[in-house]
Amino acid sequence: MIDPQPVVLEGYGVRLEPLEPSHAAALVAAAADGELWKLWYVAVAQLVPERIADWMEIALAGQRAGTMLPWVVRELTSGDIVGSTRYHDIVPAIDRVEIGFTFYAARWQRTHVNTACKLLLLEHAFDTLGCKVVGFRVDNLNERSQAAMEALGARKDGVLRHFQARLDGSPRDTYVYSILAEEWLSVRQRLEERLRKYGDS
Repeated sequence: MIDPQPVVLEGYGVRLEPLEPSHAAALVAAAADGELWKLWYVAVAQLVPERIADWMEIALAGQRAGTMLPWVVRELTSGDIVGSTRYHDIVPAIDRVEIGFTFYAARWQRTHVNTACKLLLLEHAFDTLGCKVVGFRVDNLNERSQAAMEALGARKDGVLRHFQARLDGSPRDTYVYSILAEEWLSVRQRLEERLRKYGDS
């Protein structure tokens, strides 16, 4: 049975640090780079000064309950906090976590950062915690994330239609993807190859 606990994960030019209340201002600043709060179909829309306290409390309450494990993302060449990601919907009885609630400041999108974070999170899930499966959920409107999941080698399990409300109240269809432990080696190779390409650019 897996037992995810707060831990620093570092490598590939980034460091994932357990989320703390002191990170609030840096996260608001990261979300402001590109005005990510305008993306009303993702949770980053809450990352504005008047709502950041609620966003932080939900993440940290999930950590206390054992259902979430949130991190901030620090890019090591700049030293800046450039985003956040987390494990969520943790189900220890079946050795499952999901990765989501992810965002990066606009200037760090389409760089090594997302690939590095996914590699660290998947390494920790499969190689350290012993997960049997890692899942992902993507809004049907978020075509960029859908393409990223498929490029990663995650399998599309299906669509949960009219599954939940977005922040604006509209109903969301959710695309569900997963990676099984036996698929991890292939996915890892894809991620490592992608990182090498960033290094050559």
